[in-house]
Amino acid sequence: MATKLRARPAALILTPSAEARIAALMAQAPADAVGVKLSTPRRGCSGLAYSVDYVTSVDPLDEKIATPGGDFYVDGGSILYLIGSTMNWVEDDFTAGFVFVNPNAKGSCGCGESFTV
Repeated sequence: MATKLRARPAALILTPSAEARIAALMAQAPADAVGVKLSTPRRGCSGLAYSVDYVTSVDPLDEKIATPGGDFYVDGGSILYLIGSTMNWVEDDFTAGFVFVNPNAKGSCGCGESFTV
């Protein structure tokens, strides 16, 4: 009898708008940047925040997502907080930024800058 393996959920789903923003970031990246990385440092009123930064070296524990505009990494220590999340880039007349729909978040602060799991 063959064993069925359950499909591994996507570490993070990037919308086309998020991929386009990653491409724009990589087009203006410092020469030593190898990609863009998402992490969840401890800060903000709810405990964890989303942080997107350039990276200059690859950590083997990070999850790599290849995008048309460059490599995107998810911090290995943050992955458990982000599995199944969707990352989008949103711009309007007043703000521009990455927006996350995170099924693991149990709550967030009023300003939307941090979350708790």
